[in-house]
Order: sequence, then structure tokens, then C-alpha cells
Amino acid sequence: MYFGKVSRNYKFHNKSGLYFVSFATVYWIDVFTREKYLSILAQSIDYCRKEKSMEVYAYCFIPSHIHLVFRSGNDDPSGLIRDFKKYTAKKVIQAIENNPQESRKEWLLWMFEKAGKNNVTVTNRQFWQQHNKPIELWTDKVIQQKIDYIHTNPVGSGFVSDPVDWKYSSARNYQDDHTILEIDSDGFLLGLTKYVSS
Repeated sequence: MYFGKVSRNYKFHNKSGLYFVSFATVYWIDVFTREKYLSILAQSIDYCRKEKSMEVYAYCFIPSHIHLVFRSGNDDPSGLIRDFKKYTAKKVIQAIENNPQESRKEWLLWMFEKAGKNNVTVTNRQFWQQHNKPIELWTDKVIQQKIDYIHTNPVGSGFVSDPVDWKYSSARNYQDDHTILEIDSDGFLLGLTKYVSS
């Protein structure tokens, strides 16, 4: 197995590589403030792990964006993220439309429509920003840096004082709490450097 060097122009060059990705909602809107919407993300990750050979080693869902450390077991990281974003966009928008408790419904849908009109590749509403900024991870040190960054993100944003207090984060998995979402074994990560091409 080969893991290439860090990609600096944000493309999935190494199809079997381990990647750090982040993607945000259009206009950085705080959409994920309700359990219903967050659970769609968790269920979608779970489905991708079981049915699409997605390996997830770290994650964090915060109101306007997502962080992941992942690998595609089918050597198609770009397609995997594309399908995940397309599916979750559809499901979250449907959940917003059908949620009578959503006080921001009209405004949210209007913002998604506005973003879609400003993007020639979108026919209707746009939910996610298009870029993912994938960075290939190729040493234990870099992997740990990204995982630490993911886990401390809610702390830096002022949501919690301890990473494990954020419900939708793999910081809990690293404390043997897998109630929200299963992740893949970090044992794979510990020996990663032996696969790196010199």
C-alpha cells in the first residue's frame, strides 16, 4: 500500500491515500444546530462505511462544517465525498422542508436557492460549498496533528471546554465511546509510516 506526499493543490491524487477533508455549508450557514440534521450526517457516514468501503478514522460535525480523516477502500475518494455530499444535501434540505419546528425554514431555503443561482453547475438549490480541500496524510505526526485539530475544533469555537463533551466528534471514540458513530481502528494509523514511499 502506498501513501504519497501531501497534496498542496487540493486534489485526490493518490486514490488509496488517507485524507483530511473539510467541507462547509454555503455561506457558512449554521445548519447543524438540530439533532435531526446531525443524525443525517451520522447515518450517512455509517452507510458509507458499511456499503461504500469508506474508512473513517476521525470526524467532527459542527454547525456550519464537517471535518474527516478518511480513506476510500475502493480507491475513489473523490467519488465517495461527492456522493456523500449529494445525498446529505438532499436529505437535510428535505428535513428542513418537513420540519414544522424549523423557525428559519424560509430563510434557509432562500439562501440555498440564492447559492444555486450563483453557481452555473447547480440547477436548483446548493447546500454544500463545492471545495473539500483534501490534504493527503503521510506521516504519523501529520495524522496526529489533523486528528488533534479535528477534536479541538469545538473547543476553539467556544462550544465546549473539553473535546469529549462535543457529542458529534470522534474524540469520544478515542475514549471508547462509540454510541454516536463507529469509526475504524486507529491501529492502522499507528503503523502508517512503514507504508510511506521514501
